[in-house]
Amino acid sequence: MSVVLDASVTMAWYFEDESTPTTDALLDRIAERGAVVPAHWRLEVASAFQVAVRCQRIDAIYRDASLAELGLLPITIDADTNTYAWLATVRLAERFALSVYDATYLELAHRHSLPLATLNIPLLGTA
Repeated sequence: MSVVLDASVTMAWYFEDESTPTTDALLDRIAERGAVVPAHWRLEVASAFQVAVRCQRIDAIYRDASLAELGLLPITIDADTNTYAWLATVRLAERFALSVYDATYLELAHRHSLPLATLNIPLLGTA
């Protein structure tokens, strides 16, 4: 595993106006070395794609192809996200004024001693 990947970086790969050289480099790194994500990551990513379809930013064909492509990457879903949800995650959410969803990424990064790949401004402030 090379990083904890959050949904904000994931979505940047699929929207040209959000992509940067840094997010592109992260995609290459993850394709080569893998990433770990919290248990809710797939739902968060699917939701973001569905909102983009609803807003006519993309179509369902692009959404489905993108999700299939993501499924090919060596991304590991953390099996212990829920174990820490009511303890460490809630405390991190409180300490840094984060949503519990965002705090799951931070908790996972701490627990695995991995860097957190994020574009989320509140999470960037925890570094």
